[in-house]
Amino acid sequence: MAHLFPIYLDLSGKKCLVIGGGPVAERKVENLLDYGVNIKLVSPQVEKKIEQWAEDGIITWLPREFEETDLKEVFIVFVATNDGSVNQTAVELCRQKGILANAVDDPPNCDFFIPSIIRRDSLVVAISTEGKSPLFARRLREELEQVITPEYGEFVTILGEMRIRIKEIVPDIELRKKIFQDLVDSDILILLKAGEKQKARERIEQCMSSWLA
Repeated sequence: MAHLFPIYLDLSGKKCLVIGGGPVAERKVENLLDYGVNIKLVSPQVEKKIEQWAEDGIITWLPREFEETDLKEVFIVFVATNDGSVNQTAVELCRQKGILANAVDDPPNCDFFIPSIIRRDSLVVAISTEGKSPLFARRLREELEQVITPEYGEFVTILGEMRIRIKEIVPDIELRKKIFQDLVDSDILILLKAGEKQKARERIEQCMSSWLA
């Protein structure tokens, strides 16, 4: 199998179909809820939490077996039933229609894999073994979580704010690049990790003054 191309998708407002209503499907839905996706789930029976999400209008639940028409205008599909033939049929239909599909715990029937994720606000680190060992990916994530602390996310937020500000007041592209690099190489992250948030902000203003002097 060729190596996978890593990519981050904007799922906001896009239609996602989850086939299955058991604990695995429940976890997939719970994960998707953070990304503004329009979720439709089809399964005769579902877990209590899925039923509650449907009652609250958070997702759409169709209480029946999967049908080909469920794939209409769908962007991405998660197949999570305990019936191998249903899973296989769903994946084959998705591939015929050019729809991305993921059959849980079935690598040959996956067009993509869900990585083990460390999220620190806008900083996201994804770890994948290309489906070979999800447990090892989780172990690596747990180890890296001790290193990549929430302050890294704060630093990325600051960098994003500064990027907008600098682009507004610095017309020279090469100077912008130098300023961005200086920010990344600065001791701002060290100050944040030490809990010195005010000093970090003061350091930014000092740097801005020196760059624009």
